[in-house]
Amino acid sequence: MLGLGVLAQAAGGVFANAPAFLIPTLHDSQGMSLARAGLIAAAPTVGFLVSLFAWGVVVDRIGERRVLAIGLGAAALASTAAAALSASFLALGAFLFLGGVAASSANAASGRVVVGWFPPHRRGFAMGVRQMALPLGVAVAALTVPNLAADHGIGWALTVPAIICAVAALACLVFVVDPPRPSRAAASSQGLLANPYRNQSVLWRIHSVSAVLVVPQYLVWTFVPVWLITDRHWSAASAGILITATQLLGALGRIGAGIWSDRVGSRMGPLRTVAVAAALSMAALAITDWLDSPISVALMVVASVITVADNGLAFTAVAEIAGPYWSGRALGAQNTGQFLVAAFVPPVFGAVIGTLGFPAAFALAAALPLAAAPLVPADPPPST
Repeated sequence: MLGLGVLAQAAGGVFANAPAFLIPTLHDSQGMSLARAGLIAAAPTVGFLVSLFAWGVVVDRIGERRVLAIGLGAAALASTAAAALSASFLALGAFLFLGGVAASSANAASGRVVVGWFPPHRRGFAMGVRQMALPLGVAVAALTVPNLAADHGIGWALTVPAIICAVAALACLVFVVDPPRPSRAAASSQGLLANPYRNQSVLWRIHSVSAVLVVPQYLVWTFVPVWLITDRHWSAASAGILITATQLLGALGRIGAGIWSDRVGSRMGPLRTVAVAAALSMAALAITDWLDSPISVALMVVASVITVADNGLAFTAVAEIAGPYWSGRALGAQNTGQFLVAAFVPPVFGAVIGTLGFPAAFALAAALPLAAAPLVPADPPPST
């Protein structure tokens, strides 16, 4: 079940992040502005944004297996259509948006599969493994999409998420088993049907902190390929290899953060530490890039690892607090806040980079996690 959860989430990650690696081709070969290319990169994210909570409601009602199979199958079809009509800016953006709507099904459903099959003292590790799927998906996109787009065009590049989503949909349909949960009568007697957002602010604070912390993460994912190629003068192939390596390191970082949280019996303490570390690493990247130091590339790798380490911690805490009958909606709300902010990162930071340069964008991204750290709540007792 953990392997299938990773596969499903990675497939959604490939679809969501592949358009970001089209930016160099759109900008250099087709003459598109960074702000306009950023809109293409943001299209799947907007699709995720408008559908995450709805998928959470659906998965609470009909279960994980059917949601994963339907959603990822539809994402494969949308990516195929986007590849076929990639010459049209409007059609490309529209099908990437629709694919994002479909692929977002994996976020809540795969998370519930993992939370449902692992006990609390192993859940941080398991969710860390599951959360590594997102940087793994970015790594796969980084390794394949830029080269295919540069050598064969955007249409061929978009066949990568189409194939991966199709394989994941079939695997989930055949092999996923929905985790057990108490009957509604038993859940009612245990208070598990009560609205976890009522009369407490813990979930709201976690959602808010996670939304802020997603900014440096998406800035690095979206614009580091352009930064390496145009500012550091790397080739597209070399940039793709380095980004792939950093994403794999980021995946290991998520697992490490999950193990750390299991051992200390806390999700929020490590989350607060990661927020401060993200601020420091992005600030160091801004300063060294402003000084035109080659050390900036190494600091980019460090920042890439740190800025993704928080996701599994927050995701696990949200699922534990919400319980089995609200976790789909709570995880949908968690990701909705993150994608709401993430949707603005490519166009806004594309404009900042175009006007003020990369160091200013990195510095702005450093200020946000520093402001978020004091908002991290204390650990509440879990519902499950």
